[in-house]
Amino acid sequence: MLAVVGIVVVLGAVAGGFLLEGGNLSVLFQPGELLIIGGAALGSFAIASTAKLFQRSARDLWEVFTAKDVGKEHFTQILQLLYDILSIERREGMLAVEGHVNTPSQSRVFGRYPHVLSTPLLLDFICDNFKVYMLSEMEPHEFDAIMETDIAATLRNRAIMSGGVTRTADSLPGLGIVAAVLGVVLTMGKMKESPEVLGHSVGAALVGTFLGVLLCYGIVGPMAAKMELRSKQLQAQLDVVRTALLGLSMGLPPAVAVESARRAIPGDDRPSFDELEGTIRGAKK
Repeated sequence: MLAVVGIVVVLGAVAGGFLLEGGNLSVLFQPGELLIIGGAALGSFAIASTAKLFQRSARDLWEVFTAKDVGKEHFTQILQLLYDILSIERREGMLAVEGHVNTPSQSRVFGRYPHVLSTPLLLDFICDNFKVYMLSEMEPHEFDAIMETDIAATLRNRAIMSGGVTRTADSLPGLGIVAAVLGVVLTMGKMKESPEVLGHSVGAALVGTFLGVLLCYGIVGPMAAKMELRSKQLQAQLDVVRTALLGLSMGLPPAVAVESARRAIPGDDRPSFDELEGTIRGAKK
């Protein structure tokens, strides 16, 4: 939602400033220029992508506008879930955990934490690594290496998508120049027209350069930056899970393993020790 507000502010500030200087907004409305720039940008992105990458990038761009930012509430849900699962493992053994991680959508434990269920990469990371730990009682450093590899592969994949959008944003000023040059070509065919007609035609051509720069630095570039930010938020969540599961492999009690995971949460999103303890106590009751 904040992304939508940001776009409205960008367009409102540009249009408002133009109007304050006596401009006419109808001059900026050039569908042909938008078609050239937007179509060429979309086509170049398709050329540089695979079909699957194109679909995933479109999904991630949509999430820029629709997904909620990850905050303290989401991290608290992750910590609560980890405490519940680790407590079950401590009381009943790893076999009791198997049913939950094999079918998390049907698990009464996972069902209490909608953020985890609605974040597929996070859910898969939790379940897959519990399964790995159940299959083989490996040393903590070996288990940690597997989880680190998993996180690195996930982040590389997301970096490819955000990088593709960033490169598309960087191409927009150049495509704006292409649109402007085509406008100048059209203007050269109107040299016998009146100065008013020529002036309007030149102005329409220059709008292409304006739109390319505006789309690059005002809209598409910031969208790519938001995709990168969401990747960092996902990395922080995976690191929290990794820390707790490492504590499991080291034989730490559930409360200590979850406390270690809490300390992996960055900045203001980290619940305090007392907040986490109160939440866990409330869940027990």
